[in-house]
Amino acid sequence: MKNEQILEQWLAKITAPDLNVAAETSAHVDVLTKPPGSLGKLEELVIRLAGMTGKARPRFDRRAVIVMASDHGVVAEGISAFPAEVTPQMVMNFLAGGAAVNVLARQAKAEVICVDIGVNADLQHADLFSRNVRKGTANMAQGAAMTRDEAIQAILTGVEVVAEEVAKGTHLFVTGEMGIGNTTASAAVMSALTGIAPAAAVGRGTGLDDAGLQRKAAVVSQALSVNQPDPDDALDVLSKVGGLEIAGLTGVILAAAAHRCPVVIDGFISTVAALIARQLAPLSTAYMIASHTSNENAHAALLRELELKAMLDLDMRLGEGTGGVLSLHLIDAACLILNEMATFTSAGVSDGSGDGSR
Repeated sequence: MKNEQILEQWLAKITAPDLNVAAETSAHVDVLTKPPGSLGKLEELVIRLAGMTGKARPRFDRRAVIVMASDHGVVAEGISAFPAEVTPQMVMNFLAGGAAVNVLARQAKAEVICVDIGVNADLQHADLFSRNVRKGTANMAQGAAMTRDEAIQAILTGVEVVAEEVAKGTHLFVTGEMGIGNTTASAAVMSALTGIAPAAAVGRGTGLDDAGLQRKAAVVSQALSVNQPDPDDALDVLSKVGGLEIAGLTGVILAAAAHRCPVVIDGFISTVAALIARQLAPLSTAYMIASHTSNENAHAALLRELELKAMLDLDMRLGEGTGGVLSLHLIDAACLILNEMATFTSAGVSDGSGDGSR
């Protein structure tokens, strides 16, 4: 069976959240010992989680951050303040437990799964998920970043990683990434799919100065001109101006939705993957939780495009899944409120109705 047919089968598995279960959870939230709606977004969040999982009392004892790593040929155009060698070096840092996402994941009791989906190096480590589709993308400013089949293969890699983790009992996922040059590819994908001008889509990434930012926008414009990606075909856009880690994260998001698992979307690159996932399967957005608003230039606009509201705004722009991991604490808080807080009846507290009960 062709990869595109396999992908179509996964897309067909994505269904809407269970509104009946969400309503059941909503009714329970309303009888907890607090004024209605007083916990604001935490209440909205836990009701969404119930609908996603189909469980009126959701909890997530096992959670994973999927960090997809890949290189980008467009780095040859001078669009990054860091050299391409940093990608494999940071992969080894993840595996050694020394990156920011590792530190935050330990605090949040989340496993970090690092996937080599397209690093331009021969990496060996017992804990590395070696799923290299190709040794980095080609320079999209000169031609297509990868073939359509390679893009689909990378998506299916993300699907497979999630399926393996679900089989182990993981039911909450966070998207993470590593890849020097990936904000340039992400800006190109965003611009192609939304029509937003490259100058508005690009940001400073790893720390570009003003001249570097202008060069980055020009490279994105050139890539779009050279490749002419079809905005009505997300796979065409992804293959021509995207990245392997973006494709892998698209697969993570789609597979999480297919398994009725919430997926926490990290920053700009992850949200571009979410944009692709939405075009491939509109229902997948119902399983997305926006963790934070990145300091990367176009992220807020991208969240608005997806109609997602972020839980945090900390001026972060590191990626790796760091913002996503921080939001796990809020997910835990929402679930604990639902599962452990007393009701008016159980606590013997008057609810203001006059009879002391509900």
